[in-house]
Amino acid sequence: MFSRFSATALLLFLTAAGVSAASNVRVIDGDTIDLDGVRYRLHGIDAPEAGQTCATADGGVWACGRAAVRKMESLVIGHQVKCTPHEKDMYGRWVASCVSDGVDVNGEMVASGLAWAFRKYSADYVMTEEVAHAGLIGVWQAATETPWEFRAHKWDSAASGAPMSGCPIKGNINRKQERIYHAPWSKDYTKTKIDPRKGERWFCSEGEAIAAGWRPPQWGK
Repeated sequence: MFSRFSATALLLFLTAAGVSAASNVRVIDGDTIDLDGVRYRLHGIDAPEAGQTCATADGGVWACGRAAVRKMESLVIGHQVKCTPHEKDMYGRWVASCVSDGVDVNGEMVASGLAWAFRKYSADYVMTEEVAHAGLIGVWQAATETPWEFRAHKWDSAASGAPMSGCPIKGNINRKQERIYHAPWSKDYTKTKIDPRKGERWFCSEGEAIAAGWRPPQWGK
C-alpha cells in the first residue's frame, strides 16, 4: 500500500509528465480538448463542427459533428491522456499530438471516419484517411462537405447579414455571466441573440473575441 507521501509523489510525477485522469480532461469538440486547464487543438486533423451534418449512403443526413464529439469523449474520458504540443495557433491554443492509454487520439479520429486529415497543415494522417475512405467509414460513406468548406459557407452567409459588415461572430453573455462567442458554424448560432445593453457584442474574428475575454462554446460533457 502506498503511503500518503508516495501517493503524492506519484501524482506530482504524473502531472509533470502531462498525464491526466478523467476529471482533468474536458472535450470541447471533435478535435479540441482541455487537459489540466490547457486547451489543445489536435494536430493534423479537422473534425466536423458540432452542428454539422453529413450525407449518408442512402441519401439522408446524420449528425456527424455530434458523433465526432461522442467519439472523442470515448477516447479520452476515463483514460490517462498525454498531449505533446507542437506550436500555438492564432487563437492561443496548443496544436498537439495526444495519446490516451497508448492510443493515438488524432489518428483514431481519422481512422474512425470522424475527422479529415488536415492536409493544409500536415500530411501525417493522409494514409490513415485513405484507408477510412476506401472502407466508406463515417464521413466517407457518401460525398459530403468538409469542415473547412462548412465553416467558409456559414461565414459568408452570416457575414453578409451581420449588423457590422464582415463581423458575424456573436459575443453572448449567458445566465452564469459567462462570455461565450458563437461563430456562424456553431450549432446554437441561429438562436443566439445579441443585446448590446447587456454588454453583448459582435466580433470580426475568433481571435478578436478571445482577446476580448470571450471563449468558444463547449459541446462535450
